[in-house]
Amino acid sequence: MPEFDRHVLETLREPLEVGSITISRAAWQTDFPAACQLVAAMNPCPCGWRGDPAGRCRCTPESAARYLRKLSGPLLDRIDIQIEIPALPPAELAARASANAEPSAVIAARVQAARARQLERQGKPNRELSGRETDAVCRLDAAGETLLREAGERFGWSARAHYRVLKVARTIADLAGAPMPGAAHVAEAVQYRRVLAER
Repeated sequence: MPEFDRHVLETLREPLEVGSITISRAAWQTDFPAACQLVAAMNPCPCGWRGDPAGRCRCTPESAARYLRKLSGPLLDRIDIQIEIPALPPAELAARASANAEPSAVIAARVQAARARQLERQGKPNRELSGRETDAVCRLDAAGETLLREAGERFGWSARAHYRVLKVARTIADLAGAPMPGAAHVAEAVQYRRVLAER
């Protein structure tokens, strides 16, 4: 993502937030549907080797920070899941490739069941819930509330980030077949959002 111009990246904010985009020209304005699922990737620094155990990165801390700053806080607020994937040595990659992983068909069935729960409960996917609807559908127990509040204070989350984490926790609970999200679901959702918040 940081290889794109920052102005171009900022245009993603509207479709990620409202699922549509407005095009304005001199005499007219038109709204187009633009609901999307954004899947994006980035290197940790301009050369791509930051954190490499062999020490191959030659970027200065300033250049790495400048690279990451191309992604604004408001844009990152709209990306629900942010995961860092560290480089793996070849031996570990080979071991993972031969390990017994859960079949895609099993995962797909679990996702379909979770989506069906959401449509039955509220008539739409969790990502489309408004703030008020999120409060009603994503009620947490005391431990979950405490964990979410402490994470929000630690990472300085905006209200938008708070609600997005809450919706991810609700989705994790749906995937697990749990009636309500608990502290374990909140903890997992927090882990999916803390990578860039800590930099």
